[in-house]
Amino acid sequence: MSVTTTMVGTPDPDERPEMSAATGNVYPLRPTDSTTAHTTEESPGADVERAPEVLDAELVEDDAPAGERPVTLVDQPGSASDGDWVARLRETERLPIVPGYLRTVSEAKQTAGWVARHYAHATGYHAVRAPLYLLKLAARSPQGAVLLLAATGRWVSDAEGRPLRREMAVRGEAEKYLKLVHERDARVRLRTILLLVGSTLGVLLFMVLPEVTPGWVTWVCGMVALGILGKLGTPADKPVAGRAVIGAQAAKLTSDVVVRALTSLGIAGINGPVAKHGQQAIGFTAPITRDGPGWRADVELPGGVTATEVVERREKLASGLGRPLGCVWPEHNANGHPGQLVLWVGDRDMSKAKQPTWPLAKGAAIDLFKPQPFGTDVRGRWVEIVLMFVSGVIGAIPRMGKTFTLRELLIIAGLDPRSELHTYDLKGTGDLSPLALVSHRYRAGDDPEDIAYALADLRALREEMRRRTKVIRELPKDLCPENKVTSALASKQSLRLHPIVIGADECQVWFEHPDHGAEFEEICTDLVKRGPATGIVLLLATQRPDSKSIPTQISDNAVFRFCLKVTGQTANDMVLGTSSYKNGERATQFSFSDKGIGLLKGVTDETTTVKGVYIDGPAAETIAGRARALRTAAGLLTGYAAGLDTTVDDNDTASTLLADVLTAMGAADKMWSESIVDGLADLRPAIYGPWAEQDGKGKAMQLSAALKPYGVGTGQVWGTDPATGKGANRRGVERAHITAAITERDGK
Repeated sequence: MSVTTTMVGTPDPDERPEMSAATGNVYPLRPTDSTTAHTTEESPGADVERAPEVLDAELVEDDAPAGERPVTLVDQPGSASDGDWVARLRETERLPIVPGYLRTVSEAKQTAGWVARHYAHATGYHAVRAPLYLLKLAARSPQGAVLLLAATGRWVSDAEGRPLRREMAVRGEAEKYLKLVHERDARVRLRTILLLVGSTLGVLLFMVLPEVTPGWVTWVCGMVALGILGKLGTPADKPVAGRAVIGAQAAKLTSDVVVRALTSLGIAGINGPVAKHGQQAIGFTAPITRDGPGWRADVELPGGVTATEVVERREKLASGLGRPLGCVWPEHNANGHPGQLVLWVGDRDMSKAKQPTWPLAKGAAIDLFKPQPFGTDVRGRWVEIVLMFVSGVIGAIPRMGKTFTLRELLIIAGLDPRSELHTYDLKGTGDLSPLALVSHRYRAGDDPEDIAYALADLRALREEMRRRTKVIRELPKDLCPENKVTSALASKQSLRLHPIVIGADECQVWFEHPDHGAEFEEICTDLVKRGPATGIVLLLATQRPDSKSIPTQISDNAVFRFCLKVTGQTANDMVLGTSSYKNGERATQFSFSDKGIGLLKGVTDETTTVKGVYIDGPAAETIAGRARALRTAAGLLTGYAAGLDTTVDDNDTASTLLADVLTAMGAADKMWSESIVDGLADLRPAIYGPWAEQDGKGKAMQLSAALKPYGVGTGQVWGTDPATGKGANRRGVERAHITAAITERDGK
């Protein structure tokens, strides 16, 4: 058996050696400057030997003399400065040279635009009120003249020295009083002469100047004199010019304020060191600086105190800082240890601060495979998310913005013309009705027919997911190296790998259904686990985030998580994930005024407080209308939005479109698309009537988009124009393709 003795601590050299409890031998804790005594039971009077500064750990036998056993120093000699300074430089964090608001061209343009608009507004504000300012100055100029004369009289009479002369007279110090009087007389004579000379010159200039200078010079001089007298006559509490812009009047954040606020939290690990060592017990790893519309402080808490302890006392911290709760946002330092806190104190309450214009409000086409702006953080910066490859859970108590958040996400999805939306408003209030303009499947309500409709759709989506897995598996590696859908693959219409986004508000209606709840849970669990890689995204929102509303298998596999205000730890962890509450990620901290504000997790580098974009009903309809126009132009308007919804019951999920097309074609083997649309409109005017109102090209595009989900394409077909009797090639459909699609569907 081997023994290695380790030296613990670095006490003073003159401290007494300690006795080893295991062997009875005495070992020094640290070698002295010159010698170290080794005393053993076998040789109590052993000679003193010189110990080396550092002894390597060695293995020795138990029967070796105790004095020969090696000793290892725990605290090695030398300082940190003896290390590799290059390695330390590599580990340092380099602060950006260029400010964040100038880092990119778009941010620089946004900043320049804001500054230009600010000063343009201020200039216009004061320019419009310039005549009013002149009237105020003119009205106050007489009072200014009186004040100027009074001040001149006090100056000439040396009024400022009067209190001192009075004091000397009261104290009876005649010599000093006479000396002050003599100095006062000399000063008054000199000032009187200066006043007379100045007045004489002023009168002469007033009489001569108009005769020798242009008239505008006289007017300018008169206006300047009027302005000076008016300014002198203006009370301090009644300024001439008003404020063009009123900003938040927030006090500067200082280290004293931060320390005082931290000591008010009642944390013993903070108050004890501060009471003993003063403010030095709390450190700051960087200067307190402006960070966006607020102040940022990087705080080093005393040993043993974590940032989580401060975060959970956010309300007390806001009270200690004397700021509204919505202005105070303590966070963990993601790049530091648990005892480092990032405290950001905003100028205005986050819920009341004006949000920048949403970049997607114009309704331009986007790519869901690229980051898109979702909301703003506490500093007012846009937080971007990639909606593809994730499934999401949104949770909150009622009236906190859960449905609006889901609607925003679906609007983002709808702005990609390739996407296929399946929208379910299980609350039944119509909050998601603007999405009906672009949704492939849409239902509002929880009636039996709505449940049957949704269940049939989810069954079809699961089959679609299985089809996609097979397609992806058989694609060449150079086209699909990661075995998942990419933007390029989604654009290939022949593969039918376009994005599919499913959104369900009040999803607990599905999972708690007495008859179909288990099947809803089974299908949604499968879609959450395997769907993202195939381009299928499932977004679930509920106001009851518990294990019944969102089954654990679904919540555990959801990547995108957005939790607005909740009232307890269980609901918090159901949305954000297990142990989130213990780790300081607490949506319970939000107040009832923090509507639309929540914790975003899973799609950003760290959990972030985000304020979603407020899009009211009319604005949502406007954006959805623009998204519909994009789909129509691309020939990608399908399903419910195109007037071709699926008629479903428990056993039938087939659409009547294919059969209707065969009926419209009659016995013809080929037919132009526009002729088919006219036949469809005659067959079912309520459904296909709007199609026939378009021109020939629009009819062809409409039919092509409607047949696309069934794998039926359109091509050049020779036919005769009934109006002119001439033959021509136009877009059309072959009967054989329709019958093949029906055969394939019925086989499935």
